[in-house]
Amino acid sequence: MIYSKIPLSQTVVTLCKTHNLKHIVISPGSRNAPLTIGFTHDEFFKCYSIVDERCAAFFALGIAQQLQEPVAVVCTSGSALLNYYPAVSEAYYSHIPLVVISADRPKHLIDIGDGQTIKQKNVYGEHVLYNANLKLDISEKTASFSENGKPILKNIENKLERFLGLQKDIQTYNESEIHDALTLSKLNLGPVHINCPFDEPLYETIEELSINPKPFKIQSREDKVDRFEIKSLLDVWQNAKRKMILVGVLQPNSIEAQWIQEIADDDSIIVLTETTSNLHHPDFFSGIDKLIAPLDDEDFKALQPDLLLTFGGLIVSKKIKAFLRTYKPQFHFHIGLAQANDTFFSLEKQIKLHPNTFFSVFLPLVTHHTKSTYKHYWLTVRQKRRKLQEAYLQTLPFSDFKVFNTILKQLPKQSQLQVGNSSAIRYTQLFQLPKNIDVFCNRGTSGIDGSTSTAIGASTVIEKRTTFITGDLSFFYDSNALWNNYIPNTFRIIVINNEGGGIFRILPGAKNTENFDRFFETKHHLSAKQLSDMYGFDYNLAKDEKELDAQLEAFYQDTQRPKLLEIFTPSRVNDTVLLDFFNYIK
Repeated sequence: MIYSKIPLSQTVVTLCKTHNLKHIVISPGSRNAPLTIGFTHDEFFKCYSIVDERCAAFFALGIAQQLQEPVAVVCTSGSALLNYYPAVSEAYYSHIPLVVISADRPKHLIDIGDGQTIKQKNVYGEHVLYNANLKLDISEKTASFSENGKPILKNIENKLERFLGLQKDIQTYNESEIHDALTLSKLNLGPVHINCPFDEPLYETIEELSINPKPFKIQSREDKVDRFEIKSLLDVWQNAKRKMILVGVLQPNSIEAQWIQEIADDDSIIVLTETTSNLHHPDFFSGIDKLIAPLDDEDFKALQPDLLLTFGGLIVSKKIKAFLRTYKPQFHFHIGLAQANDTFFSLEKQIKLHPNTFFSVFLPLVTHHTKSTYKHYWLTVRQKRRKLQEAYLQTLPFSDFKVFNTILKQLPKQSQLQVGNSSAIRYTQLFQLPKNIDVFCNRGTSGIDGSTSTAIGASTVIEKRTTFITGDLSFFYDSNALWNNYIPNTFRIIVINNEGGGIFRILPGAKNTENFDRFFETKHHLSAKQLSDMYGFDYNLAKDEKELDAQLEAFYQDTQRPKLLEIFTPSRVNDTVLLDFFNYIK
């Protein structure tokens, strides 16, 4: 086998293998050549080459999102790793195990005017779980410099002995730092940064490892049940007549069916889910905004819970946030291993257990279901809302709202849906999706910057076909995502092109002015056709309901290339249609 001659590179690659980190996304460069040599010459690793660093990081994030295990992204020195920052912050807030491995110059070559050189130590600040700032290997060339650049080996009688001792200490330090970083990423599900200083020559190779890392114990996460915490919640639970469970972002099939059913059987509980919750039951409330938007003060008081129980990741709905911040629950408990967010300014306690573990311990202790009309009343309201929505859809002109209704009904069964941010995810939230559709969206920072890259990364490691639905600004912003050799032929993109940032037309503010069109909505006349041609996508378009129905008939048929469907909607109609919808269902 071929290895880089540099011990630090060998150490990084070997410990990634020890930790079973298989997927390596490489941003081509020179300073990271030792890492590239090591990863690409070992068949254990699945390596990808993505030129655009921002796209590469989101591509890696998409893989980690699906596998729920660490995925590495590797880059050269300088601004390259700054381009990873948007994906790093997304991974931090979405609790996705992303491992950034950056090459760096030796410390004595930083801030002396060399190119592709920045201060890389701790560059991601508090947006990573761990910063592993590794030490430069000692060699004949570097033996005259210490970590602060001062001579350390001059006038030492036995230089060889001192040299070997220093290298041994450095090797031990580097092994420990790498191990700690990879362990934290896996156990705590978040990003870490491993910064690797390499001195030239960078491309020399050997056929045998020159290192022998000490064995590390690979830890696994264990849930520790605190019976006292469980008991404190149990007393509150059994006295509450109105219990609300709000579920954020959740992996599909996270909660066992028996606990879902037991919760659904309790008339004092209503369960509010989002599209990204991937949690389904006929008695759950999947359209939060439809439920809340038409309510008045009296209704809000009737909905206000005595007890709020939350689990899962971040919440999309601004309406539920506003409601619970104003009509606060008496008690709020959060269940989950990741750091809880006090989103509603009422969090009393976090119980650090996986929801499945919690329910398996907690629900058997519940001795009775509290008598309540809470669920039944709101199920009746929900049914009225759904009927009104169907009636409203029959009255609509061609618009974003109508398009989402059509395309979401046509999604292939047993498939995955990736959704872009802003208006795309908010429209998707208004519709009931079947249980066999898994839904994902980058809701950690809710940015538009890497949605396409994430969706493509996710599609490469799952057997289910993937459909990505996005707005035009998000698509064009991340268009380099298509510069990618790993896109499956089954991958489908649907771009809703309303010639600008349509979500800004829904928000308060002056509209239909030159200032608004230019600086908020960002009007444009771009089309995805040329990008599709350049990157090898089959391209189709639709400008009305008839064309859309015709295009969708063949859109999911197997082809030799991935497909993109661009749907043009009228920008000056969409906001009125959506705002009128909430008035209609009152």
